[in-house]
Amino acid sequence: MHTPHTAPRVRTLAGVLLAASLALAGCGGAADAGGGSAKAASGGRPEQAGALGTPGATADHGNGRTPRATPVLAPGSVIRTAFVTLEVRDVAKALAAARRTAEEAGGFVGDETTDRDAGGHEHTRVVLRVPAERYDEVLTGLQGTGRLVGRTAKAVDVSDRMVDVDSRIKSQRAGVGRVRALMDKATRLSDVVALEGELSSRQADLESLLARRASLKDRVDLATVTLSLSKTPARQASGDGTPGFTDALAGGWHAFAGMLRWIALALGAALPFAALAALLALLWLRAVRPRLPRRAEPVPAMSAPGPLPSARPAPDAAEGAGRD
Repeated sequence: MHTPHTAPRVRTLAGVLLAASLALAGCGGAADAGGGSAKAASGGRPEQAGALGTPGATADHGNGRTPRATPVLAPGSVIRTAFVTLEVRDVAKALAAARRTAEEAGGFVGDETTDRDAGGHEHTRVVLRVPAERYDEVLTGLQGTGRLVGRTAKAVDVSDRMVDVDSRIKSQRAGVGRVRALMDKATRLSDVVALEGELSSRQADLESLLARRASLKDRVDLATVTLSLSKTPARQASGDGTPGFTDALAGGWHAFAGMLRWIALALGAALPFAALAALLALLWLRAVRPRLPRRAEPVPAMSAPGPLPSARPAPDAAEGAGRD
């Protein structure tokens, strides 16, 4: 029978045992990761895994020599991408030919975008996903549909990434199994809650690794070809390559039409403001101005009267008086 003083000791001992179990599980996961990496890198063969795990390992072949082990990479772990730009006479026909080429190779069209530029030329951008083993064949078939303007091909070896992800997945699955085994043996609620949190974390990491491996495998199995198709512009020029009279006339006409178009746009933009100004002027003349009080016109000031003219004798009378 347990005394009240021994109960805390039992709980402490149980907690220590749980922490030790989790620590041992982590160490075992790390050991599994190292072993899984070596085994995956050797293609799953134990003898190659041992050679990879110990680079300085020797093997007795009867001749006394010690050959160095070479790592074996996973075959086909290469991501291939290409960007091809073509000029074609008919974009729709070239696009149909590209679709047919991809489908005959066992691929499909991943994305497609079509638009027109200011000159009315049609441009199409399509993304093709084709099997990696038919990659070169598809590129050759696509280049035959028009004039090649540009091509960029890229290959990235992801063998080491695939091996690393596979080993981590194996280790994570082993860790999840160990946590589940500990949960089956746990009797206390606090231990169960702690183990459930650890299990959720490890399962989330495992799902992330699985999604990463699926993405890598999809990009390795299916190469990506981005094809850009543009219509060949019509060139109207003289035979010697210099512009002629018709070219100059066409250029002048386009410039004149462009000027008229810009003038029309300017007038269209100014028309609402002109209409508003005319309406305000009409309201001012018809409604506001008649109601304004008129100012009285100023009366001109009266000038002061000057001196009266003095009376002078008539000339004849003055002359007659002089004679007398």
